[in-house]
Amino acid sequence: MNKTIQVSQISVPLAHTKEEIFQKACALAQIPTKKVISMQIMKQSVDARKKATLNYTYTVRLVVDAQQKIRKNHAHVQEIQPVTYQIPKKKDTAAEEKQPIAIVGAGPAGLFAAYLLAQCGYCPNIYERGKEVSARQQDVEAFWSDGSLNLESNVQFGEGGAGTFSDGKLNTLVKDKFGRSRYVLETFVKFGAPEDILYVAKPHVGTDVLRTVVERMRQEIIGLGGTFHFSTKVTDLHIKDGKISEIELNHKEWKVVSGVVLAIGHSARDTFQMLYERQIPMAAKSFAVGMRVEHPQQMINESQYGTGADMTLLPTAAYKVTHQASNGRGVYSFCMCPGGYVVNASSEENCLAVNGMSYRKRDSHNANSAIIISVTPADFPDKEHPLSGVAFQRMLEEKTWKLAEGKVPQQLYGDFKQNRASTGYGSFDSCVKGLHGFANLRSLFPEAVNEAFCEGMEAFGRKIRGFNREDCILSGVESRTSSPVRIHRDESFQSEIRGLYPCGEGAGYAGGIMSAAMDGLKVAEAIVQEIK
Repeated sequence: MNKTIQVSQISVPLAHTKEEIFQKACALAQIPTKKVISMQIMKQSVDARKKATLNYTYTVRLVVDAQQKIRKNHAHVQEIQPVTYQIPKKKDTAAEEKQPIAIVGAGPAGLFAAYLLAQCGYCPNIYERGKEVSARQQDVEAFWSDGSLNLESNVQFGEGGAGTFSDGKLNTLVKDKFGRSRYVLETFVKFGAPEDILYVAKPHVGTDVLRTVVERMRQEIIGLGGTFHFSTKVTDLHIKDGKISEIELNHKEWKVVSGVVLAIGHSARDTFQMLYERQIPMAAKSFAVGMRVEHPQQMINESQYGTGADMTLLPTAAYKVTHQASNGRGVYSFCMCPGGYVVNASSEENCLAVNGMSYRKRDSHNANSAIIISVTPADFPDKEHPLSGVAFQRMLEEKTWKLAEGKVPQQLYGDFKQNRASTGYGSFDSCVKGLHGFANLRSLFPEAVNEAFCEGMEAFGRKIRGFNREDCILSGVESRTSSPVRIHRDESFQSEIRGLYPCGEGAGYAGGIMSAAMDGLKVAEAIVQEIK
């Protein structure tokens, strides 16, 4: 058998070739190039510690003959056993057929659960309250253009989930010893994502490319025997002897099911209410709220790479900042979108929420990120109620909607500190999708949250020069950072209502595209095991 050698900390100039990476890796590992069977790039990052001499740093894997000696006691050279995700065995075709598995939601959790089940020979039915992605795109563009909100087809609801109209970021902090993370990335590449997401330090697809990936993934699932039902909301459950037996669709018809994957997303508030009324065990959970913050992208590039860096050889610069405020609240950046847009991400009438989005090229003039402050059930009205976090979100979004009469309310940071409405932009304009107007955002939050926000902005200004500039643009409100609810499940990934599998971000078990997709795989694995 062959050996796999991982070589890290390979430094090359910004302008380089794959051959240079290969030569340096072999030299560091002290392996003759002719002895290497193949090389695979595993990670690429920018080393910007010395602004005068920016470099790329790589980690690669070299496959060599089993007899090849390996350099011992070297921190950056090691023999490894690569982990490959193992798809569960296909079902026995002679096994008794059961009623189909229902998957509620076609976001990353639902799609990957469906994909794995379909590959294993099960034919899931996917029910998505919104439209398929191309029709959904038209509804979203119309909303941004004239404010006409489709309550079932918008930035939150529809094929691909909320992540379809975001940056398409694919980084995750989830520890993964089974290879699920790599499998998710490879699946995205299989269906049209750029190959660099397999190794760049902060992979992203971009909302424009992600739509194509989602569409192709749907076609593959259909080819494997799955079915998709769009504009089809699950409106009720029938529970018999402690087990899920039927689901109601659009308040009209009932379908018999053998199990339900509940991958509803973090904004399905009406579905949360229905689950509460059906006494599905759940609890309110902590999340974070704040505002989108815009800066000129050139300022962020110069802060991260130095003045005069050749941006044709570098990725659009990103940042990550955190601060612990003196009043005990955490303040941090979230869903940072280099070269991106602030977007109106509302999904309910007379409520307004914002998010951030980038296209693949990340070529808008501004960088934006949510700067958010942690909130807990102690901050919510009716603290003991499982849906108290939903009520807190709605309260903020209703206030936000009123501030600029349904338009995205914006304010310069200097005016926010002075508690006065802005009347115009400073030295740069906003990159925003949706109707927008000026207002005083200071009235949105409890003063303890406002104080933490300002303290955080000033602290970030000491880390990134200009972060706390007076004409920095704020947009409100960022309230959908994660689910306000956790739907309980046990080690078999089921609710105490058997056959009901809470899954993904909406159920409180993920925080982004990658972790939601990985949770979808875990739930599908559990279903296959349960059926067997």
